[in-house]
Amino acid sequence: MAPSTPLLTVRGSEGLYMVTGPPHFTESTVFPRESGKNCKVYTFSKDGTLFAWCNGEKVNIISVTNKGQLHSFDLPKTVCLEFSPKNTVLATWQPYTNIIANKLHLQKINDFVLSPGPQPYKVAVYVPGSKGAPSFVRLYQYPNFGGPHAALANKSFFKADKVTMLWNKKATAVLVIASTDVDKTGASYYGEQTLHYIATNGESAVVQLPKGGPIYDVAWNSSSTEFCAVYGFMPAKATIFNLKCDPVFDFGTGPRNAAYYSPQGHILVLAGFGNLRGQMEVWDVKNYKLISKPVASDSTYFAWCPDGEHILTATCAPRLRVNNGYKIWHYTGSVLHKYDVPSNGELWQVSWQPFLDGIFPAKAITYQAVPSEVPSEEPKVATAYRPPALRNKPVTNSKLHEEEPPQNMKPQSGSDKPLSKTALKNQRKHEAKKAAKQEARSDKSPDLPSTPAPQSTPRNITSQSTSGDPEVDKKIKNLKKKLKAIEQLKEQAASGKQLEKNQLEKIQKETALLQELEDLELGI
Repeated sequence: MAPSTPLLTVRGSEGLYMVTGPPHFTESTVFPRESGKNCKVYTFSKDGTLFAWCNGEKVNIISVTNKGQLHSFDLPKTVCLEFSPKNTVLATWQPYTNIIANKLHLQKINDFVLSPGPQPYKVAVYVPGSKGAPSFVRLYQYPNFGGPHAALANKSFFKADKVTMLWNKKATAVLVIASTDVDKTGASYYGEQTLHYIATNGESAVVQLPKGGPIYDVAWNSSSTEFCAVYGFMPAKATIFNLKCDPVFDFGTGPRNAAYYSPQGHILVLAGFGNLRGQMEVWDVKNYKLISKPVASDSTYFAWCPDGEHILTATCAPRLRVNNGYKIWHYTGSVLHKYDVPSNGELWQVSWQPFLDGIFPAKAITYQAVPSEVPSEEPKVATAYRPPALRNKPVTNSKLHEEEPPQNMKPQSGSDKPLSKTALKNQRKHEAKKAAKQEARSDKSPDLPSTPAPQSTPRNITSQSTSGDPEVDKKIKNLKKKLKAIEQLKEQAASGKQLEKNQLEKIQKETALLQELEDLELGI
């Protein structure tokens, strides 16, 4: 018998209730609406057959399949609920006293993460560095916590004030995002971040990210054989890596800060939420082909439906208290259902009913948008800000950033092998030296009256500009020369070369130099 359509649970100022999934989207009779604003928490069992919630007076449990209440407990202060994997125990959390069954004797543990999935359970622990000693993450298998060789793997690193640890689904490896509160190079206000890979077989590596800047998100594929990282100063890059931490596919640059694999792992959504405009890119992971580019403006929540076909986006309070509501999308970009909360109401939470793995197998991917009765909304195109002094002048086509297209990083034939880290570093150094020689030759060559062959310059700087004023032309030429030197320093830093303090100070002046150049050229 085919599985039922997943239910959608909604919690807000209108109460707690359930909605049937696609294609009907009507209020479900499985769960009678719980009115009032006292419901603080709810949860499904792992297979979606049981549902529990606390209404501020009691904790109730119902059977989703039989539509009947099973238990009710006088636990009004419950703030967390979780079913056991076999649906035999419901754990509740409120002020409590603990009983210690086993203990890991390791000083100064700052954070830990338990592995998902069945036994044997594993745990990743983080200990921050102190007095010149590095920070480290260790992996253990419960309950083997004692002895000097109890750890499955260990990874030490500097530059870490805090970490985020992400297990893959099979509990065979952990990705660690190490962050510092302050970037001592001055390149970012938000500190410095590095990405590390640690496997339970003892292997570990630093994931080399080719673009500098923050790491916004890292997501494992459900296959546990690859992961996607979203990183770099905006526009951000997104890259898929294998378990050797080699790049497999580069999605280029774009306005994105999050990555979401479908439960089956066959589709990847790259999205830009928060301070970005809600652009989404839906990709076929097997063929690395773009499926659709919908826009979900003002979204504060994203979730894949267990069927791997539908997507939920929502705008919830308290993150945003206006325009609350949710949408159900097909991955091809069609909006199948939309609900807007009344202007005097709020939406607090919305989520899919979970299902066990394998209930919804992956289906063949389609690229044609599915039909929908919901009228499509054209996204508002925001124009770039122009200062008052420039609003009556012609609009130039110059871009602030160079856009990078997607590219397959896999070797194209059996004889082609990806470059090693050392070879890649040497290649970047060679390119930097070549650019320096070309610049030296261009500086020595006299100005010719004829139009020279076009040459690429950093940040789309115009190669020739004359104002009729020799002083202005001289200033423009000197600014371009300084910007080229800064670009070369940045390439050297990307290749791993340690820069001097005065060189780092030059890089920090790039924004001011670009603005000065733009002002001079606009005055021409």
